[in-house]
Amino acid sequence: MEPGPKMDSRRAEIAVVGSGPAGLTAAIYGVRAGRDVLVIEGMPGGQLMTTAEVENFPGFPEPVRGPELMTRMRSQATRLGAEFLSGLVEAADLSRRPFRLRVSGREVTSEVLIIATGATPRKLDLEAEEKFFGRGVSYCATCDGAFYRGLVVAVVGGGDAAVEEASYLANIAERVHLIHRRGKLRAKGRMADKVLGNPKISVEWSSVVVDIRGDEQGNVSSVVLRSTRDGSERTLEVAGLFIAIGHEPQSEIFQGQLETDDRGYIVTRNTHTSVEGVFAAGDVQDSRYRQAVTAAASGCIAAMEADTYLETR
Repeated sequence: MEPGPKMDSRRAEIAVVGSGPAGLTAAIYGVRAGRDVLVIEGMPGGQLMTTAEVENFPGFPEPVRGPELMTRMRSQATRLGAEFLSGLVEAADLSRRPFRLRVSGREVTSEVLIIATGATPRKLDLEAEEKFFGRGVSYCATCDGAFYRGLVVAVVGGGDAAVEEASYLANIAERVHLIHRRGKLRAKGRMADKVLGNPKISVEWSSVVVDIRGDEQGNVSSVVLRSTRDGSERTLEVAGLFIAIGHEPQSEIFQGQLETDDRGYIVTRNTHTSVEGVFAAGDVQDSRYRQAVTAAASGCIAAMEADTYLETR
């Protein structure tokens, strides 16, 4: 981190970057262990703040709105003694102790750092995509698939994530259209064969989504496909569109200081990163499950590992 002008500073035993399920759970477990915990909020609540309903988080027999769930978690962390600092991490120095972060013009130092910055789904960059998000457009079949039981849905993508989403939805929906821009899936092996052999899944080869249309209630009713071969267009009637073209882990600020894989996910071993005293939890280190409950679980593990680290230093 480049030296800058003198800034207001805050020192904490544990700094948690991110306030989604992973970050807030880490904060809860950290303060319950008697640690001084500072949570740095970039996007308060993470992706769940834009999720209409969550029906698979334990303890909620009825669906709970994403913002409500995150507000409850934040209130719990606050009641237990966690402090919060709003702002973006502009720079990080993990080469010396204490670790140093520059957060919206302030300096934060900590003995331990827990990174829980999440990952954001890649989008189609269509205007209608934002309009219908939560009203038929989704980026997670295991999160939202149950809302489309017995209906016709579509999945965009041709990689491992897309074929897994299509296979999962085939157990719920009446029919699944897998929309892929090429004439051959990028996914290989048993999962690809399973999708291609499933009578409930039809592959829309060499096609891209160019528009999303809705009904009178404001929910998705169809998508417009354009052929990548001849440019012709056609309409496909669907109740839901699941976009599975990958995620972008929010690890840029730590690149070059921590080990990451070829997609930018932080490499962890039981939440430990390649730098001693730095832990990572949630979607920034999980390219597979990406669930609120698994993120929360890894936040718990990170905080417990961090406490043990501080005890044994």
